[in-house]
Amino acid sequence: MLECASLAGRYGRILIFDTETTGLSPSNDRIIQFSAAVFTRKAQGYQLAQQVDRLVALPPGRKVPPKIQSLTGITDADLAQRGIPQAQLCREVEALLDGPDTLLLAYNAQFDLSFLYYTLARDGNPAVLRGKDKLDLLTVYRDRRAYPHRLENAVAAYGLGGEVHNSHRAMDDVLAAAAVMGAMAAEQ
Repeated sequence: MLECASLAGRYGRILIFDTETTGLSPSNDRIIQFSAAVFTRKAQGYQLAQQVDRLVALPPGRKVPPKIQSLTGITDADLAQRGIPQAQLCREVEALLDGPDTLLLAYNAQFDLSFLYYTLARDGNPAVLRGKDKLDLLTVYRDRRAYPHRLENAVAAYGLGGEVHNSHRAMDDVLAAAAVMGAMAAEQ
């Protein structure tokens, strides 16, 4: 259950997402992992309705840089064995975004949204991002707490280390962002 009274009534769904990528350039680098948690509004708050956790195959000739492999633990072999094609990811993301009252939420949303946009522009429909409200938890956290502002700092500041952790794996980071959002909502 995600308690967030300040959003009650505004959104039927909250989609919290995160990406792991081959680098920092949305126009040149690629998503190698996409994860999301969809929460739907119920009378008692937002309830987890769906989780998506996908490794994404790279185009032929592209490799996961050693630094990214070290950071994420995602290898070329992982992507070759379990990665879905980028076009399939686009179809899945488009289905997740279907519906008029969905809030998109991420920690450092500009980064993840930029990669999502470029991915959809290559093999999907980037227009699905238009008209969706977006919330960057990093921006909210910066307004509330002193530096440093990484997701791991927010997890520690709210005492959530026993519940979640920031591991540079997309699903772990989605669950950490959801817990941070709940803690922020409780502050109000």
